[in-house]
Amino acid sequence: MKLSRPVSWFLLAFGVWSWIIWITFVKNLIKDSSGLAFEDGDPTAYFWVHLLLAVVSFVLGTAVGVIGLRSVRALRRRS
Repeated sequence: MKLSRPVSWFLLAFGVWSWIIWITFVKNLIKDSSGLAFEDGDPTAYFWVHLLLAVVSFVLGTAVGVIGLRSVRALRRRS
């Protein structure tokens, strides 16, 4: 399957975006002082659900970014 140059760059940018957003989200989740993520120092269900959401989104974003990176490299080799 061949991807166009704009689609390849979009996928790569999405992967980078995913790394930035979800790592920042997890850092903020860990630092949460509102009482939602931690109760008496113990993680709450809110914490675990949001951590799972972040991990799954991070993994999927990484996979999409890798597809974009491989496509960009393939397009550069053909040019």
